[in-house]
Formats: sequence, structure tokens, C-alpha cells
Amino acid sequence: MALCWCSTMTMMSGAYKQPQKGKGMGVGMGMGMGKGKGKGKAQTKQRQSRGSDGIGFGGKRNDPTWQCIQGCGACCKLDKGPSFATPEEIFDDPSDVKLYRSMVGPDGWCIHYEKSTRTCSIYSDRPYFCRVEPNVFQTLYGIGKKRFNKEACSFCEDTIKAIYGSHSQELDNFVHAVRSTDSS
Repeated sequence: MALCWCSTMTMMSGAYKQPQKGKGMGVGMGMGMGKGKGKGKAQTKQRQSRGSDGIGFGGKRNDPTWQCIQGCGACCKLDKGPSFATPEEIFDDPSDVKLYRSMVGPDGWCIHYEKSTRTCSIYSDRPYFCRVEPNVFQTLYGIGKKRFNKEACSFCEDTIKAIYGSHSQELDNFVHAVRSTDSS
């Protein structure tokens, strides 16, 4: 049994409803991003006044680097309710919808998720949509490699908040892990 990594599957089921892939998804419109997170004019001016690197105070930018954290499993909660995207809104292939729906247990958790150990019983053989990888984000959401880490971190934060709450140990662990990773 392997660790249950934060999956793209939950990014989809755990995501706030947004336009379907390829249909108006832009910066801040990815699944799980929520609404109204665009940059305003004041933020743009502030960035421009800091210099060409946009970092400020001459420091190195420390963007988050996505990584899964042990003992979370928020991504394995597949049915989060009506404010989240459905498989039909994510997948173009009906067989992906069917497979996804077959994995949802009566309590909304993936049938392959071991709650007592917070691990995935099919980790090595999990479907492609259970993988948080740049090529999967490109295929499902139109998110390129350049934006992968930022978007994956945002998706996971939103999912963890939805499952465990904004003040949970799982969220603290995730935020600490992705912010302390050397992104160079």
C-alpha cells in the first residue's frame, strides 16, 4: 500500500465550478481557484514599481513547489457537494466519467482510500486523473508546466480547506511543506 498523494481526481471533484476545459479558462479560472481572484490595477502598479523582477526588496522569489504530504488524503474525498465541479464538467471521455463515478463510495470517499492509514490501495495502478503531474494538468485543465506548481498548490489548498477546514493541521502541514521546498 502506497501513500495516497493529492490527486488530480480531487482537484476536479474538489474544485469550485468553473468553465469546462478549453472553454474560457484563464489565469485564476483553474479548477479550485474560486471566484474573483484576478489582479487589480493597484496590485499591477505596485508590482511595476518594485522593479523588473517583481519580487521587491531585492530578494529571491520563493514560489511554492507542489508536493504531497503524508497523512492528508483530502484528495480522496471525491463527492464534495453541489458547489464543486462534476466529472461530466471535467472529462470529455465518457469512460473517464464512468470510471470516476465507479470509484466514489457511499460516503463520498474513494473506495480505494484506506481511512485508517490514509493511504491508497491502488496507488501504483491509479488512473491518470489521480496523478498530480504537469501533463495531466495540461490535458484536463489547459494548465502548462510553467503554471503547474502554483496551480497544483492552490488546488490542494482549496481541497484541504473544503475537507478539513481552514485551521486544520493538514492545511498547516501542506502550506509549510510547499513553502519550505527550495524551488531553484
